Amino acid sequence: MKTALLFGSTGLIGGHLLNNLIQNNDYNKIKIFVRSEPEIKDPKMEIIKTDFNNLKKHTEDIKGDDCYFCIGTTKQKSPNKKEYKRIERDMPVEIAEIAKSNSVNSFIYVSSGFADPKNSGDYLRYKGEVEEGLKKLNFAKLGIMRPSFLLGNRKEKRFGEKIGIFLFRLLSPLFLGPLKKMKPIQSEKVAQAMIKVSNIDSTKIVFESNEIVEVANN
Repeated sequence: MKTALLFGSTGLIGGHLLNNLIQNNDYNKIKIFVRSEPEIKDPKMEIIKTDFNNLKKHTEDIKGDDCYFCIGTTKQKSPNKKEYKRIERDMPVEIAEIAKSNSVNSFIYVSSGFADPKNSGDYLRYKGEVEEGLKKLNFAKLGIMRPSFLLGNRKEKRFGEKIGIFLFRLLSPLFLGPLKKMKPIQSEKVAQAMIKVSNIDSTKIVFESNEIVEVANN
């Protein structure tokens, strides 16, 4: 039986991930790292009230088998540039470093389609920089998920994103060959694939959006 570490359990992907981990018989404990008490309760869950500004305090807590990271923010929610950078770039790498020092076996990270450390935009550049940082840690199993537009019931409504999803859904039948990775993806599929990736024998690290769907469906 295994212990899962989950960062981002209240988000669009994280909510599905938590439910899937609860139902998965391979895990007898799920440590969820949160700022406040979650609504969902289950005997398998260990709730760790987390000071995300001082993660070193939680070095002893970040111990287990598989670490799942799906925390993210937006510039609207984090208008301070330093705070946005800390959440999007610094936090996942710091958590991964602590996990690695504690011999956590796998680290599964939600990145983004077209992540690139040389991109001119902060979001895709930070995602790309995190990917590079994670690869240097040499986890026994590293999974980098690059979903396209995420479909699912969000707590907050993002008007611009809704328009983007509508357009991408409309154009989806035209996304063939290399463009398949641009098709919108159900957030639950990402969650399912994350658990499968941490438990399969594979050397593949980066999973584009269409590959995430293939893993989830197999």
